[in-house]
Amino acid sequence: MVTGFIRYCFICIVATTIAACHSTQKSQTAGKDGWVSLFNGRDLNDWIVKIYHHEVGDNFGNTFRVEDGMIKVRYDKYGAFNDQFGHLYYKKPFSHYHLVVEYKFADEWKKDAPSYTILNSGIMFHSQDPHSMPKEQNWPISIEFQLLAGLGDGKPRTTGNMCSPGTNIVYNGVLDTRHCINSTSKTYGKDEWVRAELIVLGDSSITHIVNGDTVMRYSKPQIGGEVVTGHDPKMKPDGKILSSGFIALQSEGQPIDFRKVEIKDLSSESKERK
Repeated sequence: MVTGFIRYCFICIVATTIAACHSTQKSQTAGKDGWVSLFNGRDLNDWIVKIYHHEVGDNFGNTFRVEDGMIKVRYDKYGAFNDQFGHLYYKKPFSHYHLVVEYKFADEWKKDAPSYTILNSGIMFHSQDPHSMPKEQNWPISIEFQLLAGLGDGKPRTTGNMCSPGTNIVYNGVLDTRHCINSTSKTYGKDEWVRAELIVLGDSSITHIVNGDTVMRYSKPQIGGEVVTGHDPKMKPDGKILSSGFIALQSEGQPIDFRKVEIKDLSSESKERK
């Protein structure tokens, strides 16, 4: 009788554990309407750090950290900045997706960083694998959804711009080799939470959305252009179309907080359209 009761309890515990595991797995892989959070709110175990002058995986100075349920970018453990531009990559690449990132600039800009980095950060996508970057590569070959805030001087400063380290895009129907192209967004203050959305359909269409407003569209991202240095030449076959790649959050001298990083896979929807 006792043995039977123990066996029954054991079966209940196993069944409960399995159910809990399935429930946890589901919550990590399929949220409401197909949305998945890439950031679990606790740690950076699903992310990869690559900082200029450092090997992949070295989170120098605890640049990227999790505090208060947010991903924070900070430089309080740095000495000289020394152009130590960094990127925090999600662990796997994507091709067709809708990405949502909510961000707000924080604290004081690191004063020995380049002046263009004031209230400046970014979301890199269609990026090369961080493991393919040598220690002395400054930027990933990628496309950037640039994040900016107003400087308080009354002048407009759009966010959701496109920048292209080691790449080019087709904009308004022609190949555009400018490094950065401004969006049509409003200017947002440094203390405002901003919702940045990116709709990527492989290489056929890319849309930037800021606080619900579509601010830029372009297509055919491809390897080419300048800016990137220290890279393996094999990783930069100019003219190669980019239809997928890694997503990364940037650090380049300005503290910033990210409270949401969510993605919806659009691969099946793209196939249905075809």
